[in-house]
Amino acid sequence: MLNNYMAIIFLAESLDNIRSLTKMRPLASLPVGGTYRIIDFSLSNLVNAGIRNVGIFGGNEDLNSLTDHIGRGTEWDLDRKKDGIFIFKQMADSTYSTNIKRVKKNMEYFFRSKQQNVVVMSSHMVCNIDIADVVKKHEESGKDVTLVYKTVDNANSRFDNCDSVKLGENGEITGIGQNLFFKKDENISLEIFVLKKELLIKLICDGIQNGAYYTVRDLISRNVGRVSINGYEFKGYLACINSTKEYFDFNMDLLNKEVRDDVFKKDNRNIFTKTKDTPPSMFKKSAQVVNSIIANGCILGGEVKNSILARGAVVEEGAIVEDSIILQDSVVKAGAILKNIIVDKNNVIKCNEKLIASKNYPLVIEKSVKWDVEHYKDLLDYLKGKE
Repeated sequence: MLNNYMAIIFLAESLDNIRSLTKMRPLASLPVGGTYRIIDFSLSNLVNAGIRNVGIFGGNEDLNSLTDHIGRGTEWDLDRKKDGIFIFKQMADSTYSTNIKRVKKNMEYFFRSKQQNVVVMSSHMVCNIDIADVVKKHEESGKDVTLVYKTVDNANSRFDNCDSVKLGENGEITGIGQNLFFKKDENISLEIFVLKKELLIKLICDGIQNGAYYTVRDLISRNVGRVSINGYEFKGYLACINSTKEYFDFNMDLLNKEVRDDVFKKDNRNIFTKTKDTPPSMFKKSAQVVNSIIANGCILGGEVKNSILARGAVVEEGAIVEDSIILQDSVVKAGAILKNIIVDKNNVIKCNEKLIASKNYPLVIEKSVKWDVEHYKDLLDYLKGKE
């Protein structure tokens, strides 16, 4: 157990390239893999290492779905009298909130916490990593900061707008820049940092005084040379969910068993999520399912191929769903055809509707609000009368 370590998770800074999926929720609570949320990976990585004090710093986005998902942190063993999980929301005093501003408003959290060291993470970097080993290597290095990176050979097609790092002869970080899609081979930062709490507070105070820094990763990158930075190479699967395409690609990657095993149960490190009591899925005689992930509570009568269906999704007889993601309680009616489509929650794809997009530009059917028609019948009749 890392008793002397606390952790902070920053929610994603830029949502411009994934706005169609995050208009009504923070990116961290976006569903993935049928039953999980993006935040599950960061939280599970931390608690698997024995960290029991976690602060989540949000911006001005609506955090209702995130707080509903996390609750008191029971599924991650963070429902505690001492320490536990804390969610901090930026006060709506600016149109663009940065994670430095969020920390400034909640500095008391750092002073009140007894742990002397901090693990900093970003919610949108998805992987299954041994944080305990990262901490061990950090302490052995004697450096001020440890930064986790992964050497990739597809930086010209994935990891857009991610940080890239330059390494010295002894594995230390000598520079931090940005991946510009020019090169295939890059060292991509996972935006995971390990450092002393006192150093983090000093860097934050310097950034606030200078007014020139916006994020913790900015603080560290601009202090290369002033603070010593150890590089820790991560060799497992990594995804950065910062665009609709990256979200789509990650879900499609999960259809590969090797990726699923690496992400969800590598070295017996499980990924935890909120449990729900839902019935098993129903597969009718007409159903044809190939290489797909089907969550509980689905009703399948049509053809589903290379797709992911979240809880309560329905694919009627005669419908075809291929290379697509159907989120919770959405219905694909008879005769409809979907390919490379993301159907957000509570939508109904009408009979015989045909929606086909490109893998490079998947189409999003945005989240719909589901009404209880019987319960709100009088209200709906009233609203219709206003038309």
